[in-house]
Amino acid sequence: MRYGQFLGAIGRHHRQISYNDIVALERSMPVTRHRLRLIDLHRLLTPYVGVRFAEQLKAVVPLALMLIGFQALALRTSPHEAQTIALGICAVMLGLMFFMEGVKLGLMPFAENIGFLMPSRSGPLTILAFGGLLGAAATFAEPAIGALQAAGASVSIERAALLKSLLGPHARWLVLAVACGVGAAVMLGLLRFMFGWRLKVLVMWIVPLCLGLTIYAAGQPGLDRVIGLAWDCGGITTGPVTVPLVLAVGIGVAASSGRGDNPLSGFGIVTLASLFPVIAVLSVAIFFNTPEMLAISEPAVQEKAWYQQTPVAEIIGALRAILPLVLLLFVVQRFLLRHRAKRFNILYYGIFMSLLGMMVFNLGLTTGLVELGNQAGNNVPWAFSPHRETAAPPLYPRGLGITMTLIFAFCIGYGATVAEPALNAMGLTVENLSDGAFKKRLLVRAVAIGVGVGAALGVAKILFDLPLARILVVAYSLALVLTVFSREELVNLAWDSAGVTTGPVTVPLLLALGVGLADAVGAAEGFGILALCSAGPIISVLAFGLWIDRQTRINDRRRH
Repeated sequence: MRYGQFLGAIGRHHRQISYNDIVALERSMPVTRHRLRLIDLHRLLTPYVGVRFAEQLKAVVPLALMLIGFQALALRTSPHEAQTIALGICAVMLGLMFFMEGVKLGLMPFAENIGFLMPSRSGPLTILAFGGLLGAAATFAEPAIGALQAAGASVSIERAALLKSLLGPHARWLVLAVACGVGAAVMLGLLRFMFGWRLKVLVMWIVPLCLGLTIYAAGQPGLDRVIGLAWDCGGITTGPVTVPLVLAVGIGVAASSGRGDNPLSGFGIVTLASLFPVIAVLSVAIFFNTPEMLAISEPAVQEKAWYQQTPVAEIIGALRAILPLVLLLFVVQRFLLRHRAKRFNILYYGIFMSLLGMMVFNLGLTTGLVELGNQAGNNVPWAFSPHRETAAPPLYPRGLGITMTLIFAFCIGYGATVAEPALNAMGLTVENLSDGAFKKRLLVRAVAIGVGVGAALGVAKILFDLPLARILVVAYSLALVLTVFSREELVNLAWDSAGVTTGPVTVPLLLALGVGLADAVGAAEGFGILALCSAGPIISVLAFGLWIDRQTRINDRRRH
């Protein structure tokens, strides 16, 4: 409006106007103040918030509806305190939306700058040390790490004292072990980026070590109950914080080493970050498996557990998780690399959103996802056994009820995987890199089938008290055999797909489902579902990949 009046004045005067005349004329014009109406706020914020909230809506709501629908249709029950659970689930979705936006705006710029600048300004030892610290710090900031502590409430101290100890008074040692495992995995991943090591060779060394520790633990009283927890920890660590931050640094290292043009340079780090925590947790469990340590921990677990938190504790927990990671990234960029960050207002906004998101997510985790999973786990056995509270007879014959339960577990695993945004992004990348040979839809279905079968097998392990160590040895031995006959590109894809499927929504739900089932059928613990959900897609993707390679060779022979 002001510039329209200004141009009109020029046209009316038809004379040369000096700069002073222009300034005086602008000052004499009235200033129009625009008020931001509610409808304007709606038009500005709705597209921005709607897209981000829709991502979390697609990941959370289908799983929640599956759990509620199965109970309503097959078990004729409904969740207790449904309003509280609904509010908790809404808090989880809002928290994840805030948190993911904060990671993109507040943490990723730091990691991208460091990944770009560090290889040219620092030596290999400095890069490795920073990678280890980054992996450990990012683990503390993973949203799903809190699901581990919540899962320890129903563990029986009489039947699994060591497991109860690691989830109670020694929980900090457990999280520290997981963080150290991820840190060591990142360091090895950076060395792989530097020297171009093949993931197939690393897998052939690391997986037998994991299986060897598993076999040893299976033969020791007390340690056998920790196997499921150790392998589940490997799935929890590959979440929305660790993977993007570490990849940003790793790809920068690969580019500086002359390997940045390799389209698969980003694959492999997820595999290492899911295997090393298994070694670390089992090692810590072996250290704590002494009468002296268990005698110290037994009275402590009778007290109020630290995972029974208050909102103030959630705020403190979010600060402890996010601030060390932010401080590490800031110190390295500012003082080691001597690079000043730009657009501080956006960085501050991102850090604030990360903190707010983690607080809201943790508040909704226990009352929403964990409670819904626990209730489903407690109600599902009613399909084939008497109700544990009312002693009502089972709803269906035992064989039919167990079959329905396993199908339900398969559907939960399959549905959670299909809705995982990271897997769909990976599928699109793989389809582009393979020139359409490995379709995105085929990859998503292969991974989803593997996760579904793993979830069903994990539920069967709890219902029938199957030895998890034997299942893991058979599954990963089969995966190693398929790895020997597969191409390096396929090995990278298959082993990384196992970590992509375990996000901040599926981890709490599956953990809570396992804990609820174990409590309902009287099992000592309910861990192991995540471990088998990680093994399943490795086998399915390798098998599908070998089948595709065979079909491609047959078609080539026919053409020639």
